[in-house]
Amino acid sequence: MAGGSGGGRVPRLAGHDGPAGEARPRPWPGPQWRLPPEGGALPVYPFQSLVWSRCLQDLSGDGGVRKQELRPGTGQAMPPNASVAVKFSGYLEHQDKPFCTNCSSKSPGLMKLGKDITLLGLEVGLLTMKKGELSRFVFTPDYAYGQQGCPPLIPPSATVIFEVEVLDFLDSAESDAFFELPAEQQAAFPLQKVLKVADTERQFGNYLYRKRRLDDAKDRYKKALSILGLSPSSEAEQRQINASKLLLLLNLSLTYLKLERPTQALVYGEKALEIDQRNVKALFRCGQACLCMTEYEKARDFLARAQRIQPFNHDINKELKKLASCYRDYMNKEKEMCCRMFASFNSSA
Repeated sequence: MAGGSGGGRVPRLAGHDGPAGEARPRPWPGPQWRLPPEGGALPVYPFQSLVWSRCLQDLSGDGGVRKQELRPGTGQAMPPNASVAVKFSGYLEHQDKPFCTNCSSKSPGLMKLGKDITLLGLEVGLLTMKKGELSRFVFTPDYAYGQQGCPPLIPPSATVIFEVEVLDFLDSAESDAFFELPAEQQAAFPLQKVLKVADTERQFGNYLYRKRRLDDAKDRYKKALSILGLSPSSEAEQRQINASKLLLLLNLSLTYLKLERPTQALVYGEKALEIDQRNVKALFRCGQACLCMTEYEKARDFLARAQRIQPFNHDINKELKKLASCYRDYMNKEKEMCCRMFASFNSSA
């Protein structure tokens, strides 16, 4: 893990936009100043006020990383080796614009602790944060960019302030370790650990899907599915494996629909139906895929089966109306084409 004393670098963080002055929800107040309470003549800037404050929590034990919580988070603190999505902005003294920020990005990518984050103070700070938390940190040079700084952007021996918001994180340590093993060692893993790894990969896929990174999401789902070809020792284990597979197959079917690849969506939907033939989501997605491929009879069959299970489902009924409209348009076009063919035949005769 890179520290500030090792030469000092601007943090190489996923989604880093570089020097910017975008509007931020909680901007640093900039070069405004106030007089000390005793009425002294020297101005005290907000930056200096925070740096000198004794109310901050000392995370490093030597004053090198101190924290001010602006908004509490929920759940457990971030585990080591987590993959985290954060918004951040870094500030230098006497500057009202951040020297680095990713706050203009709507969907910051996931960063791996210990790999993608090279600023020691930031990693120390993140390990104390929870989902949804917004905090401000003061990093001394040894935990930031060192005695040399990072010219011309970061001056020598610079103390910096970072505002950080944790959007989400996933504990990927066990999953990462599993996929680094050779196949024979993976095969020897206990079932519960394999299921946990598959679920972690599915959660990664879900995160990527929400960020509209559909191809990446698809690959994560397939990666999880690839480790579930296990030989169960009991019916109970088979049910656990099938439950994990079913979620992935449904997600793959939906993702391929969003990618406008209905043939693949149908393949994974039908595989889901092999596990649970009454699964409404699988029936619905198979119906959608067939409709996209203009296979109207098959689409009607899938959707009608779904409707029999959930007769008042709004999405199913809406899709059936769409199917009826598409089929009617199709028949009208067929009829028009036949009329033109006969008219052409009669005129030539």
